[in-house]
Amino acid sequence: MDTRTTERRAGQGEVFNSSELHVLIFNCHQKRELPEFGISMFFLSLPAPIFNNTLMKRLIPLVLIFTIILSGCGSSKKQLQKGNYDAAIQKAVKQLRKDPSDVKQIDILTQAYKVSNDQDIERVRFLKMEGRPNNWDEIYLVYKSLNDRQSLVRTVAPLNANGRSIDFPFVDYIPEMVNAKRKAADFYYTHGTELMKSNIKESYRQAFAEFLRAKDYIGDYEGIDNKLQEAKYKGMSKVLVSIQNTSILKFPREFEEDLLALDLPRLNSEWVEYHTQNLNDKTQYDYFINVNVKNVAVSPDQSAQRDSVIKRDIEDGFSYVLDKKGNVMRDTLGNDIKQKKYKTVQCALVETIQSKACRIEGDVEVVQMNPNKILKKDPIGAQSNFENISSRALGDIQALNAKQLERTKTAIVPFPTDIDMILRCSESLKMAIRGAIENDRRYIF
Repeated sequence: MDTRTTERRAGQGEVFNSSELHVLIFNCHQKRELPEFGISMFFLSLPAPIFNNTLMKRLIPLVLIFTIILSGCGSSKKQLQKGNYDAAIQKAVKQLRKDPSDVKQIDILTQAYKVSNDQDIERVRFLKMEGRPNNWDEIYLVYKSLNDRQSLVRTVAPLNANGRSIDFPFVDYIPEMVNAKRKAADFYYTHGTELMKSNIKESYRQAFAEFLRAKDYIGDYEGIDNKLQEAKYKGMSKVLVSIQNTSILKFPREFEEDLLALDLPRLNSEWVEYHTQNLNDKTQYDYFINVNVKNVAVSPDQSAQRDSVIKRDIEDGFSYVLDKKGNVMRDTLGNDIKQKKYKTVQCALVETIQSKACRIEGDVEVVQMNPNKILKKDPIGAQSNFENISSRALGDIQALNAKQLERTKTAIVPFPTDIDMILRCSESLKMAIRGAIENDRRYIF
């Protein structure tokens, strides 16, 4: 295949063929460099109507290809020039594992290692001279960076450049790391203890985070588990969900319990805890979600009667077909010709329609205790319906169709009680309550 560069005409777009892309990628990986104007030249070669659908389909894959190519072309030398010393070290070490005698990579590694170590040591010196207790966390992280960098470089050391042995002196950073961790833990523990004195919920949560850092650094810190438990308890927002029935009808206890059968673990979050039962009289709740039932309307038992007369022609035997002389006519086979006879029958259908309805209305309100105010109020409602249709047939039931005949088998039933009608609202009312609580979660923190 001819891989020569084709002439580009101004104002026309171009799509690289597979050979050109292979050459581009090969050059990038061999030289580990890509001219920075390459992207600009690529976009300049695009046609003017860039938003044309067909051209956009070509543009998107090309941009992705260029992104992949560029992401792998940041050489150790370029990283060193940009001041990304740790990136330069990582790339140089990777190359030296393949070729331990690569003088260029040895030189880059030596320079980047020295500069990055000098910067970190200078940073530690500044932080220690500054003398702020909260600096010990950063001091530990800097020492850890020094130790990790040293461990990485030791995987290719010692090196040999043109007969000259190059090694990197070992420094034991462990004692400094242990000391910094201990002092950082001391700071977090002391700071957390101070935060616990503020009696502010947000401070308790911050104190929990401080105690957790102290435990992460020094696992057996004295009394740390008790501190964490106390901060968690005091920092937790507690929410009590309850039914407030102000209607004239009283609910059975089982009905209220069923309404509050919420998926509490799904509602709970790191710092919010929902309850449907009061833990004890001493528990202080930060929020109350009141499910206020204000109106329960149950209609009286209603019966309506609907009468209808149904007529229908049905088959009623047969008669012989006679000719003009009164003789029975015969078909070509000699058989007597017969014709069906019909008669009209009728039946009165008396339908009794029993009905009853229940409607529950109220709202769900979120109340904050400190300061005491209503944050949100959402209306809720639920309805249940009872209907029974029974029928009586008076007359010839042959006039009825299958559906009408089936209704005659249904009898009048006792009406459900008012409590039964309320219980029938349970499922739809539960869904309304859950939906309101879910939507109002953003007001509770």
